[in-house]
Amino acid sequence: MPRFLPFRALRYAPSTDLGKTCAPPYDVLNDTDRANLVAQHSHNIVNIDLPIATTAQPDAYLAAEQILNEWIHSGVLVRDESPSFTLYRMQFLDTIGNQRNIVGVLGGIEVVDEGAGDVLPHERTTPKAKTDRLDLTRATDANLSPVWGLSLAPGLSEILKAPAEIVGSYIDDQHVTHMVERVSDPTRIASITDCIAKHPVIIADGHHRYAISRTYRDETRLRTNSTSTDAEQTLTFVNELIDEQLSVAAIHRLYTDVPATTLLETLAASFTITDAPPIDAATLATMDKDGCLCFIDADLQTKWLTPRADAFEGVRSLDSARLEHALRDLAHTVSFQHGVTEVVDVLSQHQANAAILIRPVSVAEIKRTATEGILMPPKSTFFTPKLRTGFVIRELNTRD
Repeated sequence: MPRFLPFRALRYAPSTDLGKTCAPPYDVLNDTDRANLVAQHSHNIVNIDLPIATTAQPDAYLAAEQILNEWIHSGVLVRDESPSFTLYRMQFLDTIGNQRNIVGVLGGIEVVDEGAGDVLPHERTTPKAKTDRLDLTRATDANLSPVWGLSLAPGLSEILKAPAEIVGSYIDDQHVTHMVERVSDPTRIASITDCIAKHPVIIADGHHRYAISRTYRDETRLRTNSTSTDAEQTLTFVNELIDEQLSVAAIHRLYTDVPATTLLETLAASFTITDAPPIDAATLATMDKDGCLCFIDADLQTKWLTPRADAFEGVRSLDSARLEHALRDLAHTVSFQHGVTEVVDVLSQHQANAAILIRPVSVAEIKRTATEGILMPPKSTFFTPKLRTGFVIRELNTRD
C-alpha cells in the first residue's frame, strides 16, 4: 500500500494574506486570470507555478526557479521547523444548496509504477503535453500544485476531524472557505500515515501531474543512483472516498466539427429523443430525476436524450461511456466544459455546433471503476471545489 509521509513544508510567512497569494490550479487559468492574480499581489504563487519569460530571463522555467529562491532567501516563504502534514478544509454550498464540509490532508504520497495497484487512476487521460509541468519541476525542484487522491481507508475523515494549528484561511470568489492547519504532533502524524498506508488511493484529479512525478522520480534515480530522495513521493491532497467528503460535477461535451442534425440522427439509434424546455436552473435536477441527458444546439434549442436499454448492453452505466458508444462510428471531435452556464456561453458565441449535458458520476461508481481496474472515458468527473495552489510547497531536494 502507498506510503504517505509528512515533510518540511515551505509556506508563505505568517503575516501573508493567503487570499491574495494563493491561486486556482494552473490548468484552469488563462493569461488574463494570471495577470489579475499578479496585480492582486506581487507574491502571488502564479509567478512560480505559471511562469512567463521576461527580458531579464527569457527562459520561463529558470525565471520560476529564480523567483522561488529569492522568496525563500528574503523570507516571503519559510520552512516548517519539522516534518508536518497540513489539514485542508473546504466549506461551501453545493449545486443544490447543501452545506458541505470537506477535509483532507496534504502530504507526500509514494510515486508508484504504472499498474502497481497502490495508487490507482479512475479515468483515461486525454493527450496532453507533459513537458510544461516536467520542465517546471526540473527547474524548481519542487512540487507546487497537489494531486487530489481519494483514500479507501475507512474512518480517515474522523481522524482528520479534530482541528490543528491554524495556518490561514480565506473565502474565494466562488464563496468557498479554504482553511489550512499544520499537524506537527508525532502521534497524530503517525495515525494519519498508518491509516492512509493501509488502503489504495485513487487519483481524482491530477493524473498528468502524477505521471510527470513518475518521470521525474526515474530521472532522479538515474542521476543520484538512489531510491531514497524526496522525488519518491509527490505532493498530494488525500481525503476519504465517501459521499459526505466529495462534491462531483459533470464535465459536459461540446462538438464543433459535426452538424447538430447529424449528431441527433446518430444519437437516435441509442436514445429516445424528446423535446425539452429551455435550459434553466432545474435542468440538471430534471436530468438526474428522469435519467436522461440534454442535447443543446447552437440556437439553444434543447432535446432530452433518454438511453435505450437495448442499445447499451455491456456498456458501463456512465453517461460518458454511453456517448462514446453511441458515437463510436461517427467521425467527430469532442471537447469538454464544466458548468451549464459556461456551456451555454460557448454555444451563444457560436464556438460549437452542439453540446450534450451529462450527469455526475456517483461516488460508488468511482470506487468500483478504480478497484476493478476499468477506466472511465476521459473527463468523466469534475471534482469541486478546486484545490488552491500556494498553501504548501513541497521541496524535493534532489540536486547534488
